[in-house]
Formats: sequence, structure tokens, C-alpha cells
Amino acid sequence: MIEDNTIRPGQVDSGQMSMQREGLWRTNRPEERLDYQQLQQQVQGVMCPNCGTVNDAESMFCASCGSPLRMGSCPNCGSEIDPEADFCEVCHKYIKKNVCSFCGAQMSESEVYCHECGNPRGGIVCPMCNTLNDFSFCKQCGTPLTQEAKMLVADMKKRPDYQMLVEAARELEDLEIQIPYSSERDVVRDQMNDKLRERVLMLLAKDKGVQNPTIPSKNTRKISQEELTKRKDEKIQLLTELLEKMAVPAQPSPAKVRNYAMAQKPAGVRLAWVCNWKQAMHSSPCGCAKPQLGGKWIILGKNSKDEIKDDK
Repeated sequence: MIEDNTIRPGQVDSGQMSMQREGLWRTNRPEERLDYQQLQQQVQGVMCPNCGTVNDAESMFCASCGSPLRMGSCPNCGSEIDPEADFCEVCHKYIKKNVCSFCGAQMSESEVYCHECGNPRGGIVCPMCNTLNDFSFCKQCGTPLTQEAKMLVADMKKRPDYQMLVEAARELEDLEIQIPYSSERDVVRDQMNDKLRERVLMLLAKDKGVQNPTIPSKNTRKISQEELTKRKDEKIQLLTELLEKMAVPAQPSPAKVRNYAMAQKPAGVRLAWVCNWKQAMHSSPCGCAKPQLGGKWIILGKNSKDEIKDDK
């Protein structure tokens, strides 16, 4: 019996298919290799870029670690963005049309004002610095802009740990502007000035008929550079411990995390927000695409060169 090995129209020889696959795999052309890898993924599933688990081809998130398997795109600038993000870190725009940016309530795309908190979809202009904001606190100066934000600040002020945080921040701010002694000559000069002050006050009191006047001692704040550095380091350590203790845990609502974190931010200290998503530094949680994963404030210091990711 004679075998018919003729390849009819529409048929593909298995040997040729194998050679084509092998050729695509070994090719030096990146686009052809990518096409072959995509073909393999369609047949075998989608590999997680985070942990390497192969998931079903239709899966959106990894079954093992929960990481997104496909990225979305920003409707404003087209940049690649995490499908769970509500904020684009490239164009700095809020992108969720069906979620209120101020309170996190669900809303229809036709609503101009949120039916839960009453805030406008287009944002609020800060009365202090005229910055347009999509969130409850001003991203520029930290002013609370909504009723919920003002209530959060009032409640935060009652907490003992926040009170300690504010006091430590105020003391560090005072230390930052303090001028230390530059030499022993400065110490001697201050001592002579103190004695002159006491003598003048004594003479003035006797002129008024006071026989044994009590001259209050001068509360000088000037200290040596070594002592000043030591006190600064102690305050920074205390602030770091308090901020670590007040770290914001993961929550379902990005709006709630942003509001709570902004309410606990003390004034007078240069801080950055470190998110749990990428461990990136932001000027505040208002610049993070996924604050719902939590994060914390860290001290940058007056002359820190650490880079903040989203300020500009």
C-alpha cells in the first residue's frame, strides 16, 4: 500500500510546526520570541511575574500571592497602572469614576456630588494655599478640607500618643532653629552679660525702694554643638518610635487610609509617607496609588537627601 504524504491546503506538517516553534524559540528577533512565549502562555496559563505561579489563562490575579497578572492603563495619560489603583502616579490624577475620592463611597458616573459626604467630584480648592485637591486633606499644606477630615483631626488631638508626637515635633522644631556656642569665648561673654543684667536689675530695684530684691535668673537656651546634636538625636528617636507605633494598617478603603494618615501628621517636621505597596517614599498618602495596603510616616530631617517619589 502506497502512503499518501501529500500535504493538502490548510494542513500543517507536524515536523514543520516543530521546526517553526524551535525556530521562533531560537530566533534573535525579540518580537518573534515574545509571540511564541505569549502563545505558550495562552495554552499553559499565565505566569505570575511576582511568584512564578502559573494561573488559568482567564485569571486577573495570582491564586498564590494575589498579585495582578495584567496591568491596566490610566484613562488620562495612558500609563500602565495596577488594576486595583485609584490614582495614577504618573499624571497625578484620581482615576476612579465610580468611587468618591473623599470618603470612598460608591457613586454613579453621572453624580456631580457624592450622596454620602456631599463633596464635589471635581475636587476642592484649599482655602489656605489655593491648591485643587481630590482628597480630604490638602496635598500641599495639609489643611483639612472636609467635615470628616476636621472630625478626624479633632479626635486625633485627644489621643495621648498623638499629643506626645506633637510635643516632640515642637521641641525638635525649636532645636532646629537654636544656635549653639561656637567657642569658649561665647560662654564667657554670656556669663559676663548675665552678671551685668543682674547688676542693672538690682540697681533699678533699689531705686524703687526694694531693699533685698530677688532677681530672676535668665533662662538661657544656648548650649554647645555636642549637646544640641545629642538632644536632636533623642527627639528624632522618640518621634521615630511614635510614628512606628502609629503606622496605618491595611484597610479596604484607600480614602479611609489617606484621611487617617493625614490626620495624624504632625506639623513642623519634614516627613515622608512610606507605602507598604512598593516601599516608595511619597510626600503624603495622597500621592500613592494603593494606600489601602497601609504605610507609615518617617522623618526625613532638615537636610535629608532622601528622594520623595511623587512631589513634583
